[in-house]
Amino acid sequence: MSDKSTKDDELAGTEQPFVQHLMELRDRLLYCIYGIALAVAVLAVWPGPNGLIDFIAHPIKAHMPPDAKLIAVGVFSPFFVPLKVLMMVGILSVLPWIMYQLWAFVAPGLYTHEKKFALPLIVFGSLLAYLGIAFVQFFVLDKMFGFIQGFTPESVAATPDIASYVEAILSLYLAFGMAFQVPIVVMLLVRFGIVDIAKLKSFRGYFIVLAFVVAAVVTPPDVISQLALAIPMCVLYEVGIVAAGWFAKSSKKPDDEEAEAATD
Repeated sequence: MSDKSTKDDELAGTEQPFVQHLMELRDRLLYCIYGIALAVAVLAVWPGPNGLIDFIAHPIKAHMPPDAKLIAVGVFSPFFVPLKVLMMVGILSVLPWIMYQLWAFVAPGLYTHEKKFALPLIVFGSLLAYLGIAFVQFFVLDKMFGFIQGFTPESVAATPDIASYVEAILSLYLAFGMAFQVPIVVMLLVRFGIVDIAKLKSFRGYFIVLAFVVAAVVTPPDVISQLALAIPMCVLYEVGIVAAGWFAKSSKKPDDEEAEAATD
């Protein structure tokens, strides 16, 4: 390596011992735990476990008789289910904080031009995850349970178990939260040169098929939830293609920009 390249490398000489990396990782994990614990403590006071249960159960209760309630089949369900919901909401509420700690851990090993786009990506990814979860809570669950309840015979009383209900919506939250990260994945693939915009456009038809396959696997066996996942994935793929061109250009190294200017 030449003297000039060593001088130009802003990370030269910043390497840290392995033990120091482990200590930094420990501190970041502790900060995540502290943030989750604080969020859980606040949520336990307001709105409380009962308020959270009532909120997430609203989509299915809207399609049940007025006096019907969810049941707890398991002996310990009345205790563990509210606790599980409390932990889930606590983690989701501090997701940006958790993502920031991840960024802070890897930031010392990033160049300045990489730091410029890393933090906005974390914020954008967190917002997309919240958008996916909100989409489930306020649209998908209502349409899905309305569709399912429409097939329930009048002689059958639909009284779902709260534990199975919470497990089902948790899986939907996770599926939609991850599926809504499609633009982030597309932008990173282009930024690191794994694929280019032209290949992404030519792969569009295959991605549509892939989106419907993924939706059929990770969602309940009803057409409403499958379409509700597959269609946004296709739309977000197009958003990712548009954003990838701008992102790849704005996050280039200064040397790359100078080289392109000289070539032009």
